[in-house]
Amino acid sequence: LELLDDRVGSRSTLITSQMPSSAWHQWLGEPTIADAIMDRLMHASHSIALKGESLRRGSSQA
Repeated sequence: LELLDDRVGSRSTLITSQMPSSAWHQWLGEPTIADAIMDRLMHASHSIALKGESLRRGSSQA
């Protein structure tokens, strides 16, 4: 939360996750802190959700 407070409105922050953003609030745990973090992350954000099979599956090439 402190990191986001320092960056919001002044710097870009890129977050990547294999967990959908809809599950982040529950994962963060503490509801008050989770609300504050999610508000800062999602306000004026761009979200890209990738779909499809993993390119790693079935790959026998190293």
